[in-house]
Amino acid sequence: MLPDFPWDSLAGPRARALSHPDGIVDLSVGTPVDEVAPIVRQALCAAAAVPGYPTTHGTPELRAAVVAAMGRRYGIGAVDPTAVLPTIGSKELIASLPSLLGVAAGDLVVVPELAYPTYEVAARLAGADVIRTDGLTALGPRTPAVIFVNSPANPTGRVLGVDHLRKVVAYARERGSIVVSDECYLGLVWTGAAHSILHPEVCDGDPTGLLAVHSLSKTSNLASYRAGFVAGDPALVAELLGVRKHAGLMVPYPVQAAMIAALTDDEHERQQRDRYRDRREVLLTALRGAGFTVEHSEAGLYLWATRGEPARATVDRLAELGILVAPGDFYGPAGSAHVRVGLTAPDERIAAAAIRLR
Repeated sequence: MLPDFPWDSLAGPRARALSHPDGIVDLSVGTPVDEVAPIVRQALCAAAAVPGYPTTHGTPELRAAVVAAMGRRYGIGAVDPTAVLPTIGSKELIASLPSLLGVAAGDLVVVPELAYPTYEVAARLAGADVIRTDGLTALGPRTPAVIFVNSPANPTGRVLGVDHLRKVVAYARERGSIVVSDECYLGLVWTGAAHSILHPEVCDGDPTGLLAVHSLSKTSNLASYRAGFVAGDPALVAELLGVRKHAGLMVPYPVQAAMIAALTDDEHERQQRDRYRDRREVLLTALRGAGFTVEHSEAGLYLWATRGEPARATVDRLAELGILVAPGDFYGPAGSAHVRVGLTAPDERIAAAAIRLR
């Protein structure tokens, strides 16, 4: 029912990159490498003695911190604190969301043409049909149950404009579709501006039919904590909450405390964003100097690059230099000539990759 796990196909290139005399530079995944901020670790430890079960809905303090951070950082106003739900990271929510919302066989789920693989996995787990498209006209007369959007996007770093997002919202509301906006990279915009699906310029202050998915894995380095949340339409969040209560899906209380600290403190997030900006500049210059064309990549943790050859050939070429990247075909057929180059490596490894590319 499910596709093979894409990264399993990189065993050969990984082995070649590992054999490099100066070691591998692994730019194939987006896992954080910088330590968790002390203020977050302290909050985690301070809550470690609490013995009871956490609530699925999260503490009122956590939901208030989410609402405040969304307003302060992204200009999102008037989010109902009851319409915030902490999740065990963002991937588990995305993978289960269609099923939790009652999507079933024969229903239609729309995912971007180039997309994080879990969107398609989510549709398949629900038994639904999948269409890959960035344009609404390709859907014809069918009414989607769920439309996934991802801006800033993984893998391309593409940012969808306000007009595009407004059209998606209007289309979905005319048909009664649910829009799920994966906004995990919203805090990592390098050029221009990016907007949440819940921003008033996009939805006119009305969250009906809309869900925004966020993660603290990126700018707060909390991937190991599995700390995320979803916010939006109060009715949809209430439905998710009801099902997740029955399933026992709850974020541990110490992690909730750490999330509050991360959402309240903007300084550590700014520092992490600066680290990624510096790494991006080093890699962007090196890739262009080595004959790559870098497309989109105006936001996020990746550079979307091509040499005008099959992606797997590029992966093999870079593996000989001890550099491991992800082939674009992981994300859909339209990525067959691109590679995704991650910014999540220590400064020393980023510098090593730049030297090897030169």
